[in-house]
Amino acid sequence: MDVLITGTYSGIGRATALYFLERDHHVTGMDWKESSICHENYEHVIADVRYPDQFPHQLKPEILINIAGVQDSGHDIDVNLKGVINVTEQYAFHNDRMKAVVIMGSASAHTGSEFPEYAASKAGLLAYTKNVANRLAPQAICNSIDPGGVLTDLNKCVIEDEKLWNQIMELTPLKRWASPEEIAEWIYFVAVNNRFMTGQNLLIDGGEAGNTKFIWPE
Repeated sequence: MDVLITGTYSGIGRATALYFLERDHHVTGMDWKESSICHENYEHVIADVRYPDQFPHQLKPEILINIAGVQDSGHDIDVNLKGVINVTEQYAFHNDRMKAVVIMGSASAHTGSEFPEYAASKAGLLAYTKNVANRLAPQAICNSIDPGGVLTDLNKCVIEDEKLWNQIMELTPLKRWASPEEIAEWIYFVAVNNRFMTGQNLLIDGGEAGNTKFIWPE
């Protein structure tokens, strides 16, 4: 299948692109940075999700996966929320090939933890997921994957701080964070294997959402 994934330069986006490529899908990645993936079935588009005029108009993906995001950047609403809306409205609708949309949410959307604009941007995606699911039915499905802690470069400042990391683990029942590859597996299941669940926000956080204390460097 033809898959469009945003935010493929690093982290969960890159891991997801590689996961789909390993299973013989054709992947188009969209990121404001140059490609970090070299594969015969991978194409790369340099575009910022905030600016729809940068999007190529010829793409008609069967699966759309919105992963591009920022954290405490001053642009969280524009990238994490409006960016997803921009991409989804462009590629999921008026597309008779569309089968599934996956939106990258966050555990903070459920708990209100983390930075104010980040939490608000991700919470908005919970409602937008349901909005898209209703509008795409019965042709296609839409769900969000809402991770807790993931071992990415964005989180290095707590991962590499032993004191902060120990505090986080005290709040996490499974005593670890997910790898980007684990989240990619969930995305694949929801987008490809699943054909009946839609409009759902899947919290995948090792039980972390039971505790809402946010730990970060001062």
